Amino acid sequence: MIRKLLIANRGEIACRVIRTARRMGIATVAVYSEADARAPHVLMADEAVLLGPPPAAQSYLLADAIIAACKATGADAVHPGYGFLSERESFARACADNDIIFVGPPPEAIAAMGDKIESKRLARAAGVNVVPGHVGEIDDTDHAVRIAGEIGYPVMMKASAGGGGKGMRLAYSEAEVREGFPAVKREGLASFGDDRVFIEKFIEAPRHIEIQLLGDQHGSVLYLGERECSIQRRHQKVVEEAPSPFVSPEMRRAMGEQAVALAKAVGYYSAGTVEFIVAGNDPTGQGFYFLEMNTRLQVEHPVTEMVTGLDLVEQMIRVANGERLGFGQEDVRLEGWAVETRVYAEDPYRGFLPSTGRLVRYTPPETGDEGKTPGVVRLDDGVTEGSEVSMFYDPMIAKLVTHAATRLDAIDLQIDALDRFEIEGLGHNIDFLSALMQHERFRSGAITTGFIAEEYPEGFAGAPASDELLRRIAAIAAFAAMAQADRARRIDGQLGRRLPPPTRWQVRLGSAVHEVEIRGDDVTVDGTPLVMALDYTPGDRLIEAEFGEDGEESLAVRIAPIRAGWRLTTRGASHDARVLPAHVARHAGHMIERTPPDLSRFLMSPMPGKLVALHVSAGDRVEAGQPLAVVEAMKMENILRAGRAGTVSRVTAQAGATLVLDEVILEID
Repeated sequence: MIRKLLIANRGEIACRVIRTARRMGIATVAVYSEADARAPHVLMADEAVLLGPPPAAQSYLLADAIIAACKATGADAVHPGYGFLSERESFARACADNDIIFVGPPPEAIAAMGDKIESKRLARAAGVNVVPGHVGEIDDTDHAVRIAGEIGYPVMMKASAGGGGKGMRLAYSEAEVREGFPAVKREGLASFGDDRVFIEKFIEAPRHIEIQLLGDQHGSVLYLGERECSIQRRHQKVVEEAPSPFVSPEMRRAMGEQAVALAKAVGYYSAGTVEFIVAGNDPTGQGFYFLEMNTRLQVEHPVTEMVTGLDLVEQMIRVANGERLGFGQEDVRLEGWAVETRVYAEDPYRGFLPSTGRLVRYTPPETGDEGKTPGVVRLDDGVTEGSEVSMFYDPMIAKLVTHAATRLDAIDLQIDALDRFEIEGLGHNIDFLSALMQHERFRSGAITTGFIAEEYPEGFAGAPASDELLRRIAAIAAFAAMAQADRARRIDGQLGRRLPPPTRWQVRLGSAVHEVEIRGDDVTVDGTPLVMALDYTPGDRLIEAEFGEDGEESLAVRIAPIRAGWRLTTRGASHDARVLPAHVARHAGHMIERTPPDLSRFLMSPMPGKLVALHVSAGDRVEAGQPLAVVEAMKMENILRAGRAGTVSRVTAQAGATLVLDEVILEID
């Protein structure tokens, strides 16, 4: 058996691999950049080796440095995780040349399938359905425009070595091809060291469904069911589930057999995934097309593990060690339903802009099967309280996975767990994930890859709250205010006798005003009784409230103090509650509101990042919507556009500069 395993990755996947290796009795070695010196994966491993500075190109992408780390520590095997060097044929060969076991597929399979252009040719030759398009390299922007016109809009431009939603642009016109093609080349070069691009037809109303494969070195290749990965934003997956609510047993078999045939054609072994794009408006379910093969472990592998009962990392290690799988296709069973949400460091309330900074508070929900809702909660993360989320790497903080008997049970378990997930110090998408779980279209299973763009065309402003939910939030806010007032009245040294706290409160939630009265166990909201039980001590960050005579309905609410009230977060939205005693509230209308300053003339960086391009100079005339600059953060390029027409009066930043949040780039008069 492998004795010592080096994990050539970082974050949650490095922690994930270390946990399995430890259970198998295998010693582990972590590698890290200077930015990750105190990261959990470094502390978890038995040994750790510094690779270099924070940029991936100077650390995690240095194959020679990782080989040297193996030799220095005596590691006889490498697990590449996903991203970075996981699909780099040259790295797999370098491991073999140095007598290091590569825990993954053979280099020849990586070369055949890792290159998206070559994989399309091989799939077509093997008789697999492929998306119509130009299977070849694109020379330049003019060539891209010509090819796109021949295919017919809309088209998808993809970096040949891309993955993880990076190096992809959808274009509906020549103008969008001219704008997006150079960005795809730059992202491909920056993230994967390869700027080749190909173009294919964009399938309308598509669903993204992938087949998990597992093979050994003795010729056995099995499919472990499918995953539905259609909930995406900017071509990056946000929610995954297994199985798919769309796939029938017949379709599962057809896709699985095609995936196995393709894998066998290239001599594949280890874990891998064949991705298909499926025409969601095809009632027969037969309109599926080969998209790509990922010759590595996928981010979303936990949902497959939950429904099959297999540990895919363990299987990869055993296969790399030369063992047979030990089970056949007929032994693969899918039990229950699993849903995974990706918790990202991004602010959905600000257009999903990347967010960096320190995790001042990080308290994930309890895992296991001990909760009130039947099912299992699993968390895969690579951070801890105090960790720094930097601009150099992917913005994913954690993966929250739930498993239950039915799809809706797994979804409801997600909502409950997300309500209990506490993150402070940077923007995150927990509210958005909860809103997705509650959305009726998602719950019905009628989803496509356009779901987020179609359902949130104006951006995200929080999940809608029912009148009953708002009444409950108002009651909780009033209870917290009363508890705070009661504690204030117990402070020693006050003059006179101690007064009881107010019992009547006014709670303002947005434009709505609620009158709340609390007398012992009797609570009324707007004159209507509310049966509520909760335990709150000033300073608590999470309130567990129960409603109904038997406490049959529960609500977890994250609470934080704000000026004259509380910010209460639950069920996919944050609610600012201004809470005043009833006898004080009547004077609130006389307070003068502060007018915020007008910042519309400034182009400010919406995130920390690198200014990779500046398209205008002082004195240039610009129109509203015109691209002005490109800021790169967390391996993604973000185009900044003019919010108004005018003339550039001042430029305060230069291309190549590192920007902080809200730093002024230029000014428009």
